[in-house]
Amino acid sequence: PGMNINWELVWSSLGPLLTGAIAGTIPLALASFSLGLLLALLVALMRLSRNRLLSAVARVYISVIRGTPLLVQLFVIFYGLPSVGITISPWPSAIIAFSLNVGGYAAEVIRAAILSVPKGQWEAGHTIGMSRHQTLVRIILPQAARVSVPPLSNTFISLVKDTSLASLILVTELFRVAQQVAAFSQEFMLLYLEAAVIYWIICLVLASGQSALEKRLDRYVAH
Repeated sequence: PGMNINWELVWSSLGPLLTGAIAGTIPLALASFSLGLLLALLVALMRLSRNRLLSAVARVYISVIRGTPLLVQLFVIFYGLPSVGITISPWPSAIIAFSLNVGGYAAEVIRAAILSVPKGQWEAGHTIGMSRHQTLVRIILPQAARVSVPPLSNTFISLVKDTSLASLILVTELFRVAQQVAAFSQEFMLLYLEAAVIYWIICLVLASGQSALEKRLDRYVAH
C-alpha cells in the first residue's frame, strides 16, 4: 500500500518548521560561518607565516579539527566543559563548535587561494610603494576571494545542513522543531521528509547566490 500523506499536518506544520529555519537554522549558520571565516583567515595567515611556532600551532589546530567528528566537538564543548567548571548555554556552544569547525576547513581553502595568486602580484604591489600588509589587503585577498568562493560556498552549504546537529544540545532550529512536531503527531517519516525538503530549498537558494557572487568577484581577477 502507498503512503497516505496527511496534507493537513504538512500545511499546519509548515509555519513552525519555517520559523525554526528562519529564527534558528539560518542565524546559527550565518553567525558560525562569519566567525569561522575570520578565524580561518587568521589561521591561514599563521600557516603562511615565516614564524615556525605560529605555523605549527595553525597546523595542529587544522589537524585536530579535520581529524575529529563535528558531533564530538559539539559534545566536548556543551557536555564536556562543565566537568572542568566551564558551562556554556546551548546557542553559544553551537556557535563556538561550528565556528571552530569552519575555521579548520576554510583555513586550508583560504591558504590555497592565497598561494594561487601569482607572485608577480606581490612584486607589483611592492613596486608601487605598498607595504606587504597593504598588498595583501588590496591586491592579493580580493583575487584569492574569487578563487575561494566555490569551496567556501560548499562549506557554508554543508554548515547549514550540519546545524541540525545542534538539536542534540537542545538548540531550537529546523530539525528540532520537526522532531517535536513528529513526536506529538507520531508522523515521523512525514515530518522528517518535510524538514529535508526545506533544507534542500535553502541549499538551492545558496547555490544560486554562489553563482551571482562569483560573477561579481570576476572583476578582481587579473587576466
